Amino acid sequence: MNSSLDRIPRRGKQVLALAVDGLCFVAAMWLALATRLESWWPQLPGNSLMWLCASSAVVGVMCCFGAGLYREITRYVGLRFALRVAGAVTATVLLIAFFALMTDRAQGLPRSALVGFWMAALIGIGTSRAVARFVLRRASAGKASRMIVYGAGDVGAGLVSMLAQDQRSMIVAFVDDDPERVGTEIRSLRVYPAAEIRSIANRLRVDTILLALPESCRRRRREAFQELSALGFRVMLVPTLSEIAEGTARTDAVRAIKIEDLLGRTPVEPRSELLARNISGSNVLVTGAGGSIGSEIARQVLRQGPRRIVVLDSCELNLYTIENELRRLVGEASGVQIVAVLASVLDRVRLEQVVRDHKIETIYHAAAYKHVPIVEANEVEGVAVNVIGTLRVAQVAQQLGVKSFVLISTDKAVRPTSVMGASKRLAEKCLQALAEHGRGQASARSFHAKPVRKTRFVMVRFGNVLASSGSVVPLFTDQIRRGGPVTLTHPDITRYFMTIPEASSLVIQAGAMGEGGEVFVLDMGEPVKIIDLARNMIRLAGYREKSADHPDGDIEIQTTGLRPGEKLFEELLIGDNCGPTEHPSILRANERFIPWEALEPSVDRLEAALDQHDVGAVRAMLEQLVSGYRESLVSADHAAGASSETEGLTQEG
Repeated sequence: MNSSLDRIPRRGKQVLALAVDGLCFVAAMWLALATRLESWWPQLPGNSLMWLCASSAVVGVMCCFGAGLYREITRYVGLRFALRVAGAVTATVLLIAFFALMTDRAQGLPRSALVGFWMAALIGIGTSRAVARFVLRRASAGKASRMIVYGAGDVGAGLVSMLAQDQRSMIVAFVDDDPERVGTEIRSLRVYPAAEIRSIANRLRVDTILLALPESCRRRRREAFQELSALGFRVMLVPTLSEIAEGTARTDAVRAIKIEDLLGRTPVEPRSELLARNISGSNVLVTGAGGSIGSEIARQVLRQGPRRIVVLDSCELNLYTIENELRRLVGEASGVQIVAVLASVLDRVRLEQVVRDHKIETIYHAAAYKHVPIVEANEVEGVAVNVIGTLRVAQVAQQLGVKSFVLISTDKAVRPTSVMGASKRLAEKCLQALAEHGRGQASARSFHAKPVRKTRFVMVRFGNVLASSGSVVPLFTDQIRRGGPVTLTHPDITRYFMTIPEASSLVIQAGAMGEGGEVFVLDMGEPVKIIDLARNMIRLAGYREKSADHPDGDIEIQTTGLRPGEKLFEELLIGDNCGPTEHPSILRANERFIPWEALEPSVDRLEAALDQHDVGAVRAMLEQLVSGYRESLVSADHAAGASSETEGLTQEG
């Protein structure tokens, strides 16, 4: 019966409900008269009995239709629907009483019978809906996933209310770490101790655990996920308030856990005044706009209402992709001009033309070669783009009076052990020297025009971003999809992680605070062990780790050894000279640099070595100009041993 009723189409269920309501009104009128006249066959003059029964059915169904009873889905009816039923029945009684008084068709109708008719009709229609709701919900109950809510606080209690009508899920209990909550009940569901979750889940036939921990408890959320997934449970997460506010999740949605949920840090809300300070109503240039960070910066710049946004990249496909996306986001009526420029940051003449023609006021310089192993094997190309390319964009900005220049740097610039890290640190030093040297003098060897205004040079340094191009997350995802093994270079290797949107937002905010020459460091939270990240991703994909202790697992984790230039631990600060800013997640670092008068001849020699493709001279210049690079290389070589495997952790800049 359950499945038969559930298979009736929507229109058929509406017709069935209409017929049942008509019968309920007829039965209610008959019962009211029989009770009042004390006879199962009430005696009324003429055809009054038949007229009253027929009119009650017709008028009653019309009132129910007008009250919207047939638009409601029966399995989800509640208190509001009951109020609608009461209103429809009351309207029916009043209309029949009016017709009875105005016509002679209802001769002999006792007025007190109308009260009995109202009560009987209300009970009949309400009972019919309750029975139908019970039948339909019972039909779905067998297919529902039985769940336990981990967290008996406000989030968990609210979750039970939100999922009360969800036929795909059935919450059967709570678990919590707080001993004061254990043994209590929330919405008639008992709270059990979290330590006993395995036995409780087996007893209650549970297959899914819902993590209802507040967003501020990200570390506990990560620990709980690791514990529960290791026990074989499917773990899902309640959406955060920010996801609901942004429209990326519904208030009644429970979603699968994403890797960013397990970072152990809470994303910081951006400050709108800092985001808009250098962008709103301005002309903005984003170099490297087709990359992971550059494209997200371009999206966020667009939201702040610039007058014009120029996206520059040397990759045609990436440039085409971000330009199309920005045009879809902005719409034709916004008035924002979007300009795509296919160019290299090494092309000084083209850079001058772009900055001058589009009257650029703010530059976000994200163009760089960032992958450690590739740059390590292609030193000349990496140093040319990362150092000389940055210097040329900065000099053009300074010559033409660009207000603000923001360099996207990396934690690998701190005591670097790789060519990529050393090149990014040298790029920072070039900007620090230009900022200190003052207006127009920094580019005297190539440019003689006096700038209109002083350019603020700001550097923003942060760690790895999740899911960027070539990052460890897509690498592990692909390896898991292929059935493994998942490879990493060292079991103790750690990295700082942040999501692309949060990193880009903080870059824009940091760029708005600088006075010139500062290195800003983003608060990346605590470093994450890459082996833990790999294990979590294996569990998120629904597999078990294969190891010596668990030979029947699905996917193995293999260690391949540190590669040239790779560090076990990343750092964000060169020294301890660091101070706060107006943003709690952005720190200002004061670090030593080489004055431009001393640095400029060295940069000239470096550029000459790059032109000659003299790799030895390029590496020697990096060791000379980047303090700590030689010592870091020695310590890194000692840690890496002789290993030079090509698979494993892919670095992000």
